[in-house]
Amino acid sequence: MNLHSRAFETPVESSKKKGLKWWETGTRPDYRFSLANERTFLAWIRTSLAIVAGAIGIDQFASHLGSAQLRLILSIILLLVGGMLGGVAYTRWARAERAMRQEADLPLSFLLPFLALFTALLSVGLAWLIIAFG
Repeated sequence: MNLHSRAFETPVESSKKKGLKWWETGTRPDYRFSLANERTFLAWIRTSLAIVAGAIGIDQFASHLGSAQLRLILSIILLLVGGMLGGVAYTRWARAERAMRQEADLPLSFLLPFLALFTALLSVGLAWLIIAFG
């Protein structure tokens, strides 16, 4: 059986009809693709929660790293990035789900380069703090 087969789909009403939500438009994708999209969403949420936990950990348990102001600024940045990542994860999930329902190409995401750059900068910054104040 072809993974891209749409043999078991049920058509959903046209999106041109007023009052339909986006999940009621197009054709229902194979459940395996929807579940894979959901797993990706949950991975982004776990990453977001880890960043928030890191912010709390720095604020509460790293009193020896720099000044209180520096720790507060770092914690706030981490909290903002973690919260933003959680929100953007939902929009990414919804955009991918819409694209699958409309049989369109999956949208590109700016999350990957942003998160990679953020992680690299955070790692260098924390390494500097540990070396300087640890």
